[in-house]
Amino acid sequence: MDRPSREEAEAAVRTLLRWAGDNPNREGLLDTPKRVVKAYEEFFCGYNEDPLAVLNRTFEEVEGYDDIVMLRDIALESHCEHHMVPILGKAHIAYLPNKRVVGISKIARVVEIFGKRLQTQETMTAQIANALMEGLQPRGVAVLVDAKHQCMTTRGVHKPDVATITTRFTGVFKEERYERRFLELIRGY
Repeated sequence: MDRPSREEAEAAVRTLLRWAGDNPNREGLLDTPKRVVKAYEEFFCGYNEDPLAVLNRTFEEVEGYDDIVMLRDIALESHCEHHMVPILGKAHIAYLPNKRVVGISKIARVVEIFGKRLQTQETMTAQIANALMEGLQPRGVAVLVDAKHQCMTTRGVHKPDVATITTRFTGVFKEERYERRFLELIRGY
């Protein structure tokens, strides 16, 4: 895919400003194209990163630890691929190691990498689980994403309190006892 230049991206923002009915040459909007393009670089930086590379440094010295490793309440920011508006929520992730673990910040980083792409929540949930399975080769992974979609709150049906929950369970987390433990840990039990 040919990536447009920064100048082309800024010109596109000016076109959208005109299309919305405003004057991109008025004082308050003069720098808006540059700011929007800079914001998009941040919003979509996940396209420039490889989640498997983040997971490549693992540790085997875990004193025989063989139980769940879980991170809950990982802040999640993404953008809906249908309307390009924010998806805001939390991800809860667990894995059951198979001889090796990864630094916990790397798991949060994987969430961020996939979040910083145009997404559907369902796809993102699966991508996170698949990357952890491939990168860590654990006995199983559990992912639950709980988010609110601005495409539902600020446009369309205007339902601000609707949360979307998606899950993906792999390996041992497909077994009822592990799934139940994961859900109990999310609640803090």
